[in-house]
Amino acid sequence: MQGNQTLWLPGCDHAGIATQVVVEKKLSREQRVSRHELGRDAFIEEVWKWKHSKGNRIYEQLKRLGSSLDWQRAYFTMDQKLSTAVTEAFVRLHDEGLIYRKTRLVNWSCALKSAISDIEVDNRIVEEPTTLAVPGYDKKVEFGVLDSFAYTIKDTDEEVVVATTRLETMLGDTAIAVNPDDDRYRHLQGKHAIHPFCDRLVPIICDSHVDKAFGTGAVKITPAHDYNDYEIGERRRLQTDTVLNEDGHIAQHCGMFAGMRRFDARSAVREQLKKQGLYRGSKKHSMVLPICSRSGDIIEPLLKPQWYINCQEMAAHAVDAVRSGELHFVPSYYEKTWFEWLGKIRDWCISRQLWWGHRVPAYRVLTPTSHREELWVSGRSEEEARRRAARKTGMPVEHITLEQDEDVLDTWFSSALLPFSSLGWPDQTKDLQSFYPLSLMETGHDILFFWVARMVMLGTKLTGQLPFNEVLMHGLVCDAQGRKMSKSLGNIIDPLDVVNGISLQDLHRQVEQSNLSKQEVELAKKGQKQNFPAGIPECGSDALRFALCSHNIKSDFINVDVSQIHSYRLFCNKIWQAFRFMQMAVGPDDIIIPHPSVCSLSNVDWWILSRLHLLVKTCNEAFKAYEIHRATRALHQFWYGDFCDVYLECVKPVLYKESAAEASSDEEAEHREAIRAVRSVLCHCIDTGLRAIAPFMPYLAEELYQRLAPSIQDPAASVCVAPYPRVEEYESFSNSRLEEEMQFVLEVAKHARAVRTEYNLTKTRADLYVEVSDSSLLGALHSTSARTSEQQAATSWLLPLQTLSFSRSVTLLTEATRPSGCVQTIVNNNCQIFTALKGLVDVDKERERYDKKISKLCAEINKTTKRLVEKRLSEDQRLKLSDKKSTLETKLGHVHRAVANLESIS
Repeated sequence: MQGNQTLWLPGCDHAGIATQVVVEKKLSREQRVSRHELGRDAFIEEVWKWKHSKGNRIYEQLKRLGSSLDWQRAYFTMDQKLSTAVTEAFVRLHDEGLIYRKTRLVNWSCALKSAISDIEVDNRIVEEPTTLAVPGYDKKVEFGVLDSFAYTIKDTDEEVVVATTRLETMLGDTAIAVNPDDDRYRHLQGKHAIHPFCDRLVPIICDSHVDKAFGTGAVKITPAHDYNDYEIGERRRLQTDTVLNEDGHIAQHCGMFAGMRRFDARSAVREQLKKQGLYRGSKKHSMVLPICSRSGDIIEPLLKPQWYINCQEMAAHAVDAVRSGELHFVPSYYEKTWFEWLGKIRDWCISRQLWWGHRVPAYRVLTPTSHREELWVSGRSEEEARRRAARKTGMPVEHITLEQDEDVLDTWFSSALLPFSSLGWPDQTKDLQSFYPLSLMETGHDILFFWVARMVMLGTKLTGQLPFNEVLMHGLVCDAQGRKMSKSLGNIIDPLDVVNGISLQDLHRQVEQSNLSKQEVELAKKGQKQNFPAGIPECGSDALRFALCSHNIKSDFINVDVSQIHSYRLFCNKIWQAFRFMQMAVGPDDIIIPHPSVCSLSNVDWWILSRLHLLVKTCNEAFKAYEIHRATRALHQFWYGDFCDVYLECVKPVLYKESAAEASSDEEAEHREAIRAVRSVLCHCIDTGLRAIAPFMPYLAEELYQRLAPSIQDPAASVCVAPYPRVEEYESFSNSRLEEEMQFVLEVAKHARAVRTEYNLTKTRADLYVEVSDSSLLGALHSTSARTSEQQAATSWLLPLQTLSFSRSVTLLTEATRPSGCVQTIVNNNCQIFTALKGLVDVDKERERYDKKISKLCAEINKTTKRLVEKRLSEDQRLKLSDKKSTLETKLGHVHRAVANLESIS
């Protein structure tokens, strides 16, 4: 709409872990087979089947929401084009030595039998002993307990007490660390403790990282199962003893505990320590429990050979890009987080023990060579890898035997390439030359490092330039209560269900057909019943889009409330009604409505055009600042408040005024010109308003724009290609004085309507008298220079005030004499109004109604006063009661004033 060449590219990643878990559960539920029983190739075929049947759901949602993406260019990270880019990136980085293979600790999910990334780990804080369900265990497992036990020192009668929250890992202890400055253990430094279950001695070592004040000051060191211990082990070159298998069972070399499940072994170790007199008790302990977000399993640090990317140099370039201003964030406070995270970045583990994903393009050389360690080569194909192996070993190509790594690459690796791989890289395509680097990257703040940082690092490394120069971070979409959306909570909202509407029974049916366990299904259905007791009403795409955009996307959390979305459907209806009003006012479709600049406009006409200028100005500023919630607020205020509730009401008397028999020809001509001006302004406001709201409500805007097109000059073929309103085109309409005057009129009308409500005047109209002490306001309300009644109506605010206040007439009081039989209301320091109610209100009936109100309010005040003196009240309860009493007393004061006013009209 702004005339820029724009590409919005649709695409999906393959979601390696999430997709594999879903398909595995599906196979288990429907066919009673595991992926291992099925075999790799057959399992991959099943995943593709699932992808073709379910994978387009996101595209369906985006299309239904009216997203203007280039669907012909849609990509999928497992497509051949993008797979080629993944292989190319891996080989290039491996050739430079940035990708390497090493055995290190990883986040290991025993349920998935795979390493997972940090983003797939939910860190749950456990403050006290807590039992949690763990996959594969019938009974819940207790966490938040610190077990203490003793190691006896060889050739002495001394012991060292250590503590752990993971007692089973003591089977892998290879050292006990103490602080070198701790006098309690100075005499034990260099000695050995006896492991109670394994045939080995455990050395007592010194390490300055040990906190003397924590616990006993002695720490068990298990390098194979703890990140901190692994670092100590690396520094001190300690033995690493892996005591857990990939499936979470104790390793075979662990004696009596071999083959036990890890948490069963925890209890067994505790019992054996008690039998040997080495157990020293337990106590509650606050801890952070790492949980696999995909399977709900407890994560185990496990030593595994994996592929890593050395990120140090690339991270430094990413930091420099932000410091130099070449790359910036919106909101800018994410820069600090960027610096902190990249400043302490660790090398990235990119391999996963899965079947679904891009298989690692690295091959182990099986042919015996002179190399001491395993020899791995990478290649764009097995043939290329074989030639590379031949060069490294000096052996003939035909003698080389290779075996490709079974692992696949982390999904984030292929996702990090998307800004350029989706445009054809490594080929220098026309799209890559035209649209790379991107203008803007917009994503959720929760994946700032897992995606944005990696895009910046790999994009800069592989293409020589930043993939984008600006990053817009949006918040996490939560439910109405601010909770993260979860299937098990039953609070997930499918956009299509909001668009189309859905019953509670159908919501339940969706959950029943999902991969949730029976227990999770029941929990989800309970949550759905609480969140959507009557289901989800049909809201339509435009209302959903507008509701989502009405939130400040820069906030950390965006709480989505279906009732708010439904309210915007009513807003859509309001715009429809305004358009129908305009159609009836304008007349036949073949009439071209002139621009307001060639018409004689009234004050109200100029006022709405000034408000139109403010709308256009606000929308353009909001888009530029990525504060689209300001644009939605301005659009709602203009359409609903300014245009429908005020302007349309004000022009009805002009459009539907009957010609007076005694009207002069000049007055009739002026009336026709007034109608012409109103039609022009109506059409101009609708045209501008539709183009302004089109990015938020494309369906409604398109439908109405096509109906409007015959009435406007040079309409575009579609509203989505019509020029977006520009501020400079509307600057001549800006009039702050008129806006101030109308604000005063609206304030007077509001007080006049309040009187009508107070005295139950539903259809009856009363005479209104306005007393103004400010000469400027007095002049605004009434023009004395007008030659005719039509001119007076155009330059005066009296007719709009009469219309908006639902008054029979409006009279300005210019002298001290005030009419009798009126209710007086103070508007502000410069204005008060008098509403003539004599003869319109049954005084006795109203007095009886107010007496009942007074009695009821007094009773409530007395009841609240008595409760306030109760001693058992909490401070919060007392505060709420005090506020309630103040509110009741304010209401009572209003009623007493209303009763006093009755005396003036009796």
